[in-house]
This record gives sequence, structure tokens and C-alpha cells, in this order.
Amino acid sequence: MKKVTRDEILDWQSYSDVRPRVRQRVMAIKQPRRVHLGEYLTLLFENAETIRYQIQEMILAERIVREGDIQQEIDTYNELLGGEGELGCTLLIEIDDSAMRDVKLRAWWDLPEKLALVLEDGTEVSARFDERQRGEGRLSSVQYLCFPVGGRAPVGARVTLPDLTEEVVFGEETQRALAEDLAGSGSSTPD
Repeated sequence: MKKVTRDEILDWQSYSDVRPRVRQRVMAIKQPRRVHLGEYLTLLFENAETIRYQIQEMILAERIVREGDIQQEIDTYNELLGGEGELGCTLLIEIDDSAMRDVKLRAWWDLPEKLALVLEDGTEVSARFDERQRGEGRLSSVQYLCFPVGGRAPVGARVTLPDLTEEVVFGEETQRALAEDLAGSGSSTPD
């Protein structure tokens, strides 16, 4: 997957001038890459465009101007893309009720190990994740995952926890978008 480079990042003032147009384009890019897995889980598959947007938003929000700090943001967010033949994914655990959310985030401690993408031949590919996303006996409600799919686009996803068993088959648009991302055909140029 193509990584974001420094020459693709605008300073926060220039970015703010083009932000409405960029936001509209990126929301359209995210749409087929956003998959709901049951009631509480949303998978957002990342690519260079979505990551560049996140970097630009962070630079704008924090008014980052130092080159070293900008490069730190680029390096940090690029890690979410994974390596060659991998799909990076942000997992959002969306539970509105705070008491219920706390209970579920404790009960679903093993969620990252029990989440898999399904390939066309039925092979399940488990996620790689950062252990720092778990602490104090609970998961973070946002998980950054990487799926080493070997360049093969998944056709679905499943989770298999004792009290959370869900499966989804990806639509054609999602499958096509993920295949394009794995092929590296997405553009990543500033507006």
C-alpha cells in the first residue's frame, strides 16, 4: 500500500483553504471502505487518501508547523496502512451507553484476536494489533488493526466471541475498493 510522503502534505493554512473540497472527496472514498459488523462494530479500511486526510486534520487542529512534528504525524499515521499486501483498518466499537460500553470493553478483551477477514476461498486472516490498545482490564473503543491478506482482497469479515458472533459479506463496491487499495491504484496528491 502506498504511504503518504511529506511532499503530499499542505501547511495548515493552505489546507484550510481546500478543506471543504478535500473532506467531500474523502468522505466519498471512505463510504465503500466503511463496513458495519453487527450492531456495535464498524470497520474503516484505510488507504493513502484517508490517512493523508487524518494527517491534514491533525496538523490543522494542532496548528503543527515544525517539520519534525509534521514528519512524526506522517510516520505515525502511515503505520496504520500496514505493509506490502496488507490492509490497515480502524475498528470502532460504537456503544452509546457509557455503562454498557465499559462492561463490553472489559468482556471483549479478546476481540482483536477473534476478528478476521474472510478471503474468497474461505481462508480467515486474523488481525495484527498493538497490545497498547488494551489496558486496565479493557479494550480501547478504537482499535488500529492490520490484516496480512497477502494482496488478496477479502470478501467478508467475522467476529467470534462467546457473546459477540457476527459475520458480514462485503458488497461489490467494498470488494472493488479494497482490491484497488491492495493494487496501489489510489492517488495521494494534495489538492
